[in-house]
Amino acid sequence: MTASADPSVCAMVNEEQLRILRQGVAAWNRWRGKQPAIHPDLCGANLRFADLREADLSRAGLRGANLSDADLRGANLSGATLRGTDLFRADLFRANLSDADLHGANLRQADLTETNLRGANLSHADLVRAQLISTDLAGAMLTGSSVYGVSVWGIKVNELTKQQNFIITDHDEPVITVDNIKVAQFIHLLLNNQEIREVIDTITSKAVLILGRFSEERKPVLDTLREALRKHDYLPILFDFPPLPNQATLGTIKTLASMARFVIADLTDARSVLQELQAVVPAFPAVAVRLMIRKSEHEYGMLDEIRLHRSVVEDTYEYEDTDKVIASIRENIIAPAEAKVEELRRLIRPVAR
Repeated sequence: MTASADPSVCAMVNEEQLRILRQGVAAWNRWRGKQPAIHPDLCGANLRFADLREADLSRAGLRGANLSDADLRGANLSGATLRGTDLFRADLFRANLSDADLHGANLRQADLTETNLRGANLSHADLVRAQLISTDLAGAMLTGSSVYGVSVWGIKVNELTKQQNFIITDHDEPVITVDNIKVAQFIHLLLNNQEIREVIDTITSKAVLILGRFSEERKPVLDTLREALRKHDYLPILFDFPPLPNQATLGTIKTLASMARFVIADLTDARSVLQELQAVVPAFPAVAVRLMIRKSEHEYGMLDEIRLHRSVVEDTYEYEDTDKVIASIRENIIAPAEAKVEELRRLIRPVAR
C-alpha cells in the first residue's frame, strides 16, 4: 500500500483499501489509525448505499466515486477530494467536509444538516433540492452552484464565503442567477408565484410598524391602535419584546422597519422606544415616522436629535386618551404619516429629463 504523491489526484481505486473499507467502519478506522500518512485512493469506487457513519475518510481521493444514498453521518471527509463525486441523496448529517474539494459534485437531495463545509470548494456543485440547515459554509466557495429547490435555514456564512452565480432555475428553465444563497429560493418564488408577488406588494405598500411599551397598562393602547389601522386597510405589525432591547431585538426591529410604509412610535412611558428609533431612523431615511405621546407625559430630550432627520413628522401628536386617538386616527396619525411618505418619495424620485 503506497500513498499517492498528490492527494488531489488519483487514477484508479486501490482495491486493497476498498476491501478494508468494505469490512466495515471499525476495521477501516483501525487501519487509518495505523497508517496516518496514507491518503486513501478510492477514486471511482462504487459505495452506493454504503454505511460509512463516523468513517475516517479525511484526505481520501474519492473523485468520481459513487456515494449516492450512502450514510455518511458524522463521517470525517476533511480535505478529501470529491470532484465529480456522486453524493445523490447522501446523508451527511454533521459530517466534517471542511476544506474538501467538491467541485462539480452531485449533491442533489443530499442532507447537509449541520454539516461542516468550512473552506470547502463547492463551485459548480449540484445542490438541487439539498437540505442546508445550520450548515457551516464559512469561507466556502459556492460559485456557479445549482440551487433550485434548495432548503436553506440558519446557515453560517462570513465575508470569506464566495457566493456568485447561483443557478436558481431548474434544468429545463431559462438560466437565472443570483449572488446570495439565502435569497435564492425567495427570488425564484418571486419570479414564478403571483401570490408571493401580491404578498410582497401588500407588505411594502400597507405595512405599518407600531413601536411602544408593552406593559400591562400600555399594551391595550397599542392593540387598539392596531385594530384601528386594520379598519383603514393597513397591515399593522406589532413586535412584542422585553423592556430592554438587545442587539438581536434591534436587528429584528430594523428588518421590520425596512418593510414598513411608515412607523408609529408611542413614546408614553417608553424610554426603550428611543433606542429603537435611534436604530431605525438613521438607517432608513425613506421610511416615514410618526411620533405620539400622552399629554401628561414629558418628551425626552434625546428626541431633538431624532427630529433632525427628514423622515420624522415635525410635530409629535399629543393625545389625552385611547378613545381620542382612535376617533382622530386619520387626521392626527395617518394623514401626517402619509404626507411624509409622499414628501420622501418626491425627494428620491428621479427628476424627469
